[in-house]
Amino acid sequence: MAPTAANPKDCPEYDPKNMLFRRLGPSGLRVSLFSLGGWLTYGGTVNSDETKEIVKLAFENGINTFDTAEVYSAGQCEVDMGKAIRDLNLRRSDLVLISKIFFGVGSKDPNGRGLSRKHIIEAANASLERSGLPYWDVLMAHRPDPTVPMEEIVRGFNRLIESDRCFYWGTSEWSAQQIEEAHAVANRLNLIPPIADQCQYNMFHRERPEKEYDPLYKVHSYGTTIWSPLASGFLTGKYNDGVPSGSRFDTSKNFFDNTVKELQTPEGKAKIEKVKKLTQIAEGLGAKVTNLALAWCAKNPNVSTVILGASKPEQIIENLKSLDLIEKLTPEIMSQIDEVLGNKPALPPLYGRPAVAAKAIRTFGRDCTIYRASWCVGSVIVCSQSSIWKEQAMDKMVDELGPQQQSEVALS
Repeated sequence: MAPTAANPKDCPEYDPKNMLFRRLGPSGLRVSLFSLGGWLTYGGTVNSDETKEIVKLAFENGINTFDTAEVYSAGQCEVDMGKAIRDLNLRRSDLVLISKIFFGVGSKDPNGRGLSRKHIIEAANASLERSGLPYWDVLMAHRPDPTVPMEEIVRGFNRLIESDRCFYWGTSEWSAQQIEEAHAVANRLNLIPPIADQCQYNMFHRERPEKEYDPLYKVHSYGTTIWSPLASGFLTGKYNDGVPSGSRFDTSKNFFDNTVKELQTPEGKAKIEKVKKLTQIAEGLGAKVTNLALAWCAKNPNVSTVILGASKPEQIIENLKSLDLIEKLTPEIMSQIDEVLGNKPALPPLYGRPAVAAKAIRTFGRDCTIYRASWCVGSVIVCSQSSIWKEQAMDKMVDELGPQQQSEVALS
């Protein structure tokens, strides 16, 4: 297996710049709030030299988290991303690398896809061989597999952790019930449960991350690595007047055929009108609608990292301007956005319980003690028996309460 660097002393030093970091679920792993993914680009529409330049610029601007999968460009994405990391001489320990297992690389072998123990182990081995990397930080089950017993899936991913092929495992587009079942099996067998799901989340796609997964945030502090934050470019405004040449809808016509057709439907035209109104909100903040959409995703404290897609290096720079916009998304601005979108999922009724308690439990998890803060009516201080919970609570209070208020709080 090829080393990631010829000489560690020659590796470029990682500089976080002004990047923000969050834990990946309940783990101690810190991921950059914005990460770089290779779906439909690296190994496909973007060649290896271009991939190298994009990875380089992402790393130089504080991104430490990179996402790929065995199925992306039939394995070529892993090849090109691994090659870029080696060619750039990046120190492996500076990076958080995520890949996903399920779909295989196009084999007709009946065991060449899915989540049998056989495919989990063999796919992980093949993935590491393709990428030339010694291990993955996180390996995810790219989809649920109802044909395989959950115990076999949990044991399979635990075997990868035990053999140092990866440090953590997660899920992708699993239902809350399936994730809960995986946790129940892991707890019963004293094994390691999944820590995060890679799910679609954007202004037009909110139900699963905001509503279905809400109990998972409470009980497991489950993380999310969210994909398609720009709705495949819809939220950039580039499709307001049709499909421009060279855009994702143009270069991947077969994949987005139904989406392109939707542009001409009443529903599609309604979305375009919403994008135009969102553009006005963004301009009022001195930003582009692209940055507004990305910052809106990052504003959600249950989002661990927002996966960016980039086919050109300059897109990295433009997208990372969203970092400066997050703090400008006040409750008033968020309400304006919700009014335009009109699709905020309704949380379960509280049946008379105080809203502040529900907010605290939803934000910090149920294993918390809730106190009212004397300096801010309606705010809360959250304490926990666990040091992990304490630190997570403190991290999230920066988002919820602001640095000045947070500095006044001492968690006991």
